[in-house]
Amino acid sequence: MRETGPVARARTADKERITIVSDNATRGADQGREPDARFTMANERTFLAWSRTSLALVVGGLAIAQLLPPFAGVPWGRSAIATPLILLGAVLPVLSYLEWRTNQRAIGRGARLGRSQLPRILAVTITVVALLAAAVDIYSRVTSP
Repeated sequence: MRETGPVARARTADKERITIVSDNATRGADQGREPDARFTMANERTFLAWSRTSLALVVGGLAIAQLLPPFAGVPWGRSAIATPLILLGAVLPVLSYLEWRTNQRAIGRGARLGRSQLPRILAVTITVVALLAAAVDIYSRVTSP
């Protein structure tokens, strides 16, 4: 049976949308379907939030390296605290982009999203840096005359 009117136009529009998505997909990838714009935008907002977090880490690390007074007897103290923050700030955008891309593909296929490791990485790094800062401060106070 041949369909006419709005039904035929809707099906044609769906096929065009799938074609547009598949034109941008990598060769051999599951072409999926056009994802709901709300999920796409939520995924993008999450990526942008991780990008802001990485900028804050870099700025925080630079502030520690440049503005924190030196620790008495520990000339390397500021660098030891600042460097992990700056390095995490440099790596986080790459990891968040890879996660965004993976999630975008899963949304397009209608598959479940994977669990993010970024919160764990961030929490562990900040905890280690905080403990290192406390250790450097205590060491500085104990060894200074």
